[in-house]
Amino acid sequence: MNGRPKPRLTSDLRVDLGLIAEMIPPGSRVLDVGCGDGELLEYLAHVKNVDGRGIELSQKGVNQCVARGLSAVQGDADDDLKDYPSGAFDFAILSQTLQATWDPKGVLANLVRIGRHAIVSFPNFGYWRVRVDLLLNGRMPRTRQLPDAWYNTPNIHLCTFTDFSALCHEINVSIEEGLALDIEGGRRAFPASGWRANILGAQGVFKLRKRS
Repeated sequence: MNGRPKPRLTSDLRVDLGLIAEMIPPGSRVLDVGCGDGELLEYLAHVKNVDGRGIELSQKGVNQCVARGLSAVQGDADDDLKDYPSGAFDFAILSQTLQATWDPKGVLANLVRIGRHAIVSFPNFGYWRVRVDLLLNGRMPRTRQLPDAWYNTPNIHLCTFTDFSALCHEINVSIEEGLALDIEGGRRAFPASGWRANILGAQGVFKLRKRS
């Protein structure tokens, strides 16, 4: 193990990861796609006793997961999700990664196929600071959730909450729960809060399910 203290409270996690953790019942089977260093998986394993697996693009991230005692493999969401059987997990998670995939539509379709539920978080390009920055400065915005310059960002398919909702409708996916988060961690329900959530939410967390 790497000697770091294990997170015991959702407040110990990154804010979107804390909300994702709240959505997952104890004992669930979980696939964390783009699991990074395993922060969320470690919390879920030790606090909620989940049967967790991770898939991560970087070998460094895989090594960090293994050092935490987690099960993780190197893989690419765009290419490797198709190899997982349908309904293999209760939850398939994709946190802050959808916008960095080459085929968000295909990745999202695979998530709801692999898991009985999918949970996705991503930065909102409809956030008011993004809109104002683009309007006043005429340049690609940079925010806490989108810190990179346009020429070196890993984010290649940015979207708004409304865009995401339209994609879910297109591929027959239901949004069971949607939360828009401001930079202080305040929550608004989406789509219940409508345009307010799409303007005031810097990032969002969405619990999804394939329509039968």
